Amino acid sequence: MTSGLSVENLAYRYGAKEALKGVSFQLEAGEFGALLGPNGAGKSTLFSLLTRLFTAPQGRISIAGHDMGRTPRAALARMGVVFQSSTLDMDLSVKQNLSYFAALHGIAGREAARRSDGALERMNMAERAHERVRDLNGGHRRRTEIARALLHDPAVLLLDEPTVGLDAAARQSITSHVHQLCADQGLTVLWATHLTDEVYDSDHLVLLHQGQILQDGNVGELRSESTLSDHFLNLTGARA
Repeated sequence: MTSGLSVENLAYRYGAKEALKGVSFQLEAGEFGALLGPNGAGKSTLFSLLTRLFTAPQGRISIAGHDMGRTPRAALARMGVVFQSSTLDMDLSVKQNLSYFAALHGIAGREAARRSDGALERMNMAERAHERVRDLNGGHRRRTEIARALLHDPAVLLLDEPTVGLDAAARQSITSHVHQLCADQGLTVLWATHLTDEVYDSDHLVLLHQGQILQDGNVGELRSESTLSDHFLNLTGARA
């Protein structure tokens, strides 16, 4: 059993529509997994199952060795999540948002302050700790959300289209920073996107299309002589 993220034979349907069809893949500790797929591929459904917003009628999910079906609380405790839509309180400061989240995880006092300061430092947000979220630009809000998701020291970090609405410079900066977290801290990351320029050759690619895994493996090896954008287009017919 992997110490990172394991998905086995996962299926889900909305009435007669099959959203996921026997999806299986595995990410080891320290791997950056790029979940690449066009809109409607099933990425959001997969994230809903991974975060237990939905319950999978078929298949198995393991987070850092914890079975989501058997021990969901233990599995969720080892997971950090950044959703596509922001869930920050706009009228609180950056630090207050983190402190509130820490309290929800039973972390308070000096320990909460230590963890908040450390997470903000890792995301280059320490100098903005006392700024109100409403006054931040989109890139800094995303950095705040990632810092918040790291507060309880998760083993696995899930990010669902985390750069939506950001400019190119902010997208590149955040993508680079999360890759560095994998390298420096052994964090397992699943990064859902439809943008090929956010994916590195060294990443683990999980290519999802119409609810099925088309490819699963190292990006550089899978794309071969093609660019990833062309490779993605050839397999899915979708422009990245």
